[in-house]
Amino acid sequence: MGIVTVAVRLYNDARGDIEEIDAEALVDTGAMNLCIPEQLARQLKLEKRYEREVILADGGRKLVPYVSGVRVETQGRGCVTGALVFGNQVLLGAIPMEDMDLVVHPARRTAVPNPENPNIAVSLAMSFAVQQP
Repeated sequence: MGIVTVAVRLYNDARGDIEEIDAEALVDTGAMNLCIPEQLARQLKLEKRYEREVILADGGRKLVPYVSGVRVETQGRGCVTGALVFGNQVLLGAIPMEDMDLVVHPARRTAVPNPENPNIAVSLAMSFAVQQP
């Protein structure tokens, strides 16, 4: 399939006075979170809330800052999420992808709104009852 990217706009959701940033995000369905470079976190003036240990692709582990209140928008969809601060590019993981109801389009090498829900993002919010024997 190759490398999949998508154009995103990033905001500090708590600070409307800070200018948004346009970026090209690497779409990684094997990653869970949004990851942003330290430079973008500083530009958006995002505050560190926690530290998180991340497991890298090579199996190594690293302690990184976790910031919150990052608004992500792409293709008319958006979400507010936390982000891990590391790396040299924006990485869009499964949590924000699911929150915006985006799917990978392999032929176009991008993420697109779910064709089953073209007009508005749909989220699953249901439970099931466990049947007693």
